[in-house]
Amino acid sequence: MCGRYTLLADEVDILQEFSISRPIEGYTPSYNIAPGQNVLAIIHDGKEKRAGYLRWGLVPSWAKDEKIGYKMINARSETVHEKPSFKNLLARKRCLIIADSFYEWKKLAQGKQAKRIQVKKRKLFAFAGLWDKWVQDERELFTCTILTKDSNEYMQNIHHRMPIILPKNQEDEWIKPQKVKAAGAQQFLERIKVDPFTAYDVSEYVNAARNNDEKCIASLV
Repeated sequence: MCGRYTLLADEVDILQEFSISRPIEGYTPSYNIAPGQNVLAIIHDGKEKRAGYLRWGLVPSWAKDEKIGYKMINARSETVHEKPSFKNLLARKRCLIIADSFYEWKKLAQGKQAKRIQVKKRKLFAFAGLWDKWVQDERELFTCTILTKDSNEYMQNIHHRMPIILPKNQEDEWIKPQKVKAAGAQQFLERIKVDPFTAYDVSEYVNAARNNDEKCIASLV
């Protein structure tokens, strides 16, 4: 799964890395991004790529209560094309969710050990995501979810699930503005090759979402 991550890059670096032409309104780096918070995402509006904020935790357009979002921070890529909550989004509302590392907790005999995980050869990367617009009483809410898959050999030592990180040369293909078949988008995710990871232990300080400073990423070694 993916329940916490970081984005510490300068705005200029993000704009250059993802070929975004307009400034990011309200951009703020974060050491500890958590569900329910606004997260930086990129979509393609049919004319250009745009970067902006979505709330993490998908609230489908048909939902009666926005609280459902806290249960939908992740979506399983293996079955996403079959689920009513995600099928239509997979066909037409795909997004990039920008990060530079994520946290996972490894189970040990004495408890859980928090780890910060990075892509070895990339400072910035994008999770494969889905987004939707929810409207109630004239209030609009834009939300998203991160797609996950079974862990690769490296991540299996830490957790049985992992977020899908798109290879650099497939980011634009994921958010292309054309509507596609949900099954085809799911097969696209299945074919993705995962870039190598590296990880190190961090303290339990990161466990609390209210903590958001450099202590979150400080190595225990």
